[in-house]
Amino acid sequence: MKIMKTDKNNISLSSTLQSGLQAGLKTTWSLGKVIFPITLFVTILQFTPILPWLVELISPIMHIFGLRGEAAVPLVLGNALNLYAGIAGIISLELSVKEVFIIAVMISFAHNLFIETAVALKVGVKLWLVLVVRLGLAALAGILINLFWTGGSEIAQYGLTPKAEVVPDGVWQIILLGAEKATFGVLQLALIVITLMLFVQFVKDRNYLERFSNGAAPFTKLIGVKPNASMTLVAGLLIGLAYGAGVMIQAVQEDGVSKRDITLAFIFLMACHAVIEDTLLFLPLGIPIWPLFLIRLVTAILLTVTVSVLWKQPREKEESVVDC
Repeated sequence: MKIMKTDKNNISLSSTLQSGLQAGLKTTWSLGKVIFPITLFVTILQFTPILPWLVELISPIMHIFGLRGEAAVPLVLGNALNLYAGIAGIISLELSVKEVFIIAVMISFAHNLFIETAVALKVGVKLWLVLVVRLGLAALAGILINLFWTGGSEIAQYGLTPKAEVVPDGVWQIILLGAEKATFGVLQLALIVITLMLFVQFVKDRNYLERFSNGAAPFTKLIGVKPNASMTLVAGLLIGLAYGAGVMIQAVQEDGVSKRDITLAFIFLMACHAVIEDTLLFLPLGIPIWPLFLIRLVTAILLTVTVSVLWKQPREKEESVVDC
């Protein structure tokens, strides 16, 4: 074990940068293959009778969250796929700052449900709990923000993404507009993802993840979780449920984390995970990201502490999660 740590500490900065850059480019390529066609497709869809029909069908539900009907597109994409797909749906539409912020908060709580739910099930968290917490927080957040925030009526500016000054005339102009939006969306994504992958690689190579885990003991105590669940929390908080799945599953198996503690840890992470990446991804969308970050973090803390206080199961009777 000591030899492994020494090897990690001896990894050169150039090797870290090379590995991080390769990971960033690979991730960008994988995600770009999702974002480009979705952005192109949704942009084209706006100029067909299909989207108006869907908008009219879904509008009554979307109005609960203060959103127009077409806002269902990024919500569905974000929930079924991931944040990148949801963002692709956002930049293909002309929305107000308030609408983009509401969508951002909602898909921050509930996104990539198929993969991230599978991770939760793998470590022993119940399916109903995952769906209730994530979808419930998303819906509640959308309703409350709509009720209490009166600003944000101006049209959101999507960073580098080009805006159409005139309505496209003809099929090829519509396709060109969609291709432009998709290309700029992928370029912005590349800037953020490559930077994040370099950071993650640096954290891994310098063994900082384990150090963060050791330093998180006071925080785990605050939310009512034993210190042996700290590696799971740190991995999910910094890397995310999907990317950090391997680390979290291994930590649960090796550290003897109880069902109560892993459930509490995942309640926290379902509300707030991959906080750096998820928050920065919304930066080009022209919305205030600090409130987005604080809403997720405060919600995660309050929810986990509340469940911890109400869950009075005696520690000595808890079962450890061993069959992950």
